[in-house]
Amino acid sequence: MAANINGVFSENLQNAILHSKVLIVGAGGIGCEILKNLVMTGFTDIEIKFTLVMNALDNRSARNHVNRMCLAADVPLIESGTAGYEGQVELIKKGLSQCYECTPKAAQKTYPGCTIRNTPSEPIHCIVWAKHLFNQLFGEEDPDQDVSPDTADPEAAAAAGEGALNSEANEKGNVNRVSTRAWAQSCGYDSDKLFTKLFHDDIKYLLSMDNLWKKRRPPTPLSWKELPDGVPGCSKEVNEPGLKDQQRWSISKCGVIFAESIKNLSKTLAASQEKLKNNHLVWDKDDQSSMDFVAACANIRAHIFGISQKTRFDIKSMAGNIIPAIATTNAIVAGLVVLHAFRILEGNLKACRSVYLRSKMNHRNQLLVPEKDVNPPNPKCYVCAPTPHAVLAVDTSKMTIKELDEVVLKNRLNMIAPDVMIDGTSNVVISSEEGETEENNDKLLEELGIKDGTILKVDDFQQNYSLTVHVVYRERPSVRSDSTDFLILADEKDLKPKEENDLEKPSTSNGQVEHESDDTVMNVEADVIPSEVTKKRKIEMPESVASPKKRKKETNNTDDNDVCIIENDVNNEVIDNTLKSKSKREVSEDDDCLIIYDESMQTTVVLE
Repeated sequence: MAANINGVFSENLQNAILHSKVLIVGAGGIGCEILKNLVMTGFTDIEIKFTLVMNALDNRSARNHVNRMCLAADVPLIESGTAGYEGQVELIKKGLSQCYECTPKAAQKTYPGCTIRNTPSEPIHCIVWAKHLFNQLFGEEDPDQDVSPDTADPEAAAAAGEGALNSEANEKGNVNRVSTRAWAQSCGYDSDKLFTKLFHDDIKYLLSMDNLWKKRRPPTPLSWKELPDGVPGCSKEVNEPGLKDQQRWSISKCGVIFAESIKNLSKTLAASQEKLKNNHLVWDKDDQSSMDFVAACANIRAHIFGISQKTRFDIKSMAGNIIPAIATTNAIVAGLVVLHAFRILEGNLKACRSVYLRSKMNHRNQLLVPEKDVNPPNPKCYVCAPTPHAVLAVDTSKMTIKELDEVVLKNRLNMIAPDVMIDGTSNVVISSEEGETEENNDKLLEELGIKDGTILKVDDFQQNYSLTVHVVYRERPSVRSDSTDFLILADEKDLKPKEENDLEKPSTSNGQVEHESDDTVMNVEADVIPSEVTKKRKIEMPESVASPKKRKKETNNTDDNDVCIIENDVNNEVIDNTLKSKSKREVSEDDDCLIIYDESMQTTVVLE
């Protein structure tokens, strides 16, 4: 072990390694690599009593829990995660750096059925459609996962939909409806016929709904015998860089894979019916034929609707709602975790800057990109702020106490056993002791005196966590489900009318939800602190643009500094370069755009 060899580490660090107690949470892809590194380094005391904690988890709720435990115990936490070929490592230390819940993460999304079936606009829409198609053909059939055009879409032209429907009627005026599975079996899972129905006939049917395409690009039906060979952005498929799984397929290749996967899946289904008496298959991201089918169908449909196509690797990530594990990435990130541990043991916490592992080199030829400084805590964080506070915007005349407990406190705010009291009174609304307040479960908030302006004191003894919740009345639209009928905000000012209107807009059909998986890495609702940000922002002069990333590019007198290079660190791109002698520019990076102010020309340019 390295710590037993004099000279490998400084004397102080060597002693710290030999006598420190460390806790590893998780022993999966990253965790097993960390354990190997710790043993080889010389850590001998790996148990529950700990000097520092290293996280190697793969789900949000567990990360939240460990984050709060370490904050409560004031113990340094090294958080890590990987996403395919990318990864990151960051320090979480109470009062010094951001905690895991200081910044919002990606939100769970709902995809309306009419969007999936009629008007897809994003790759994920096509991927969800392809998964539904798999179930319609080979899996357990679900009426809510129909893939045929939705004639009930209110946005579609009613006359066109009815006309198309009437054209299918028989002599008696009745429509003979046959399920997708029954039709496919009747034609022997013929790939030619399936392709023609799904990607030609159904698309022409959609085109008959004129109202759908007045403000959208209309889809283009495909013919099985005339599939294009080219790959988007490349003259030949062989020129596409990257590993095999990360190469984009031509539509022609998608057609070949579509036919092969249907052939293999239909055989597997027949064998399952004969031997196991099982009349359906279960989609599995690790089954080659199942994954090939979804990838091919998703890309063909994306091509039809003019949507960017994805690699099989990307589609596997999105369709399986997981982050594929890459052993090399896990090993690199695990090494970074242990290097952070060395700095913590040396007392050099400020050197533990977040480090990001990129899948491609940036313009500085870096794969490992560190932050400039340790990110400070978010003063509005409802977990690590000195006095945690949150605003609950809710319709108090419709939410029950049980919903407050289960949906808001335990699900959204990640509490384990909360106790809730109304501030200024002795009224216990929710108790963690079994049987004490169960009679309140079916009562509405307003029935117990919880209304606009009420302040709730919430304590979670198991997490040593206290939170003050300020209740604000917000009318709940009847069309929304329980889990989306409230907002958690940092400040009442964040409850903007425009955002409320956007959130309350009803869906025109049954939503299709991609539920969160335990394999999703570092994924937290975006409407938690801080509040949601609208995509379009008002453009202001640089004096009023406040951003921690704002920086100035000014003329210097050095010989090699005649050119100003404006970089977009997020996308690894050089956005602009200009002679510094001609102008002085200010650059402000926002969440969705890059704002450039040219002082000499008194102009502002926004690059989105």
